[in-house]
Amino acid sequence: MSTTTHTADPAGYWKATIRLTISLLVIWFLVSYGAGILFRDALDNFSIGGAPLGFWFAQNGAIYVFLALIVVYCRKMTKYEKKFGIKG
Repeated sequence: MSTTTHTADPAGYWKATIRLTISLLVIWFLVSYGAGILFRDALDNFSIGGAPLGFWFAQNGAIYVFLALIVVYCRKMTKYEKKFGIKG
């Protein structure tokens, strides 16, 4: 019978959490501000369902991306808690 002891690694957990949070915030910024405002003119050359893509991102696409970011964050944090021995 093997016994494996998992010791908590709060420093590693914190570092991974910060890296994940910054990555997701960059994606959030690029989608909301970038696609909806900064790159709108370029994206408007394409359309989804008859709506210009820049407008679509500002009105609909950003919401879908935000929901996906929430799911990614929850799943990754669960993995990090197990990996670093943190009880959530």
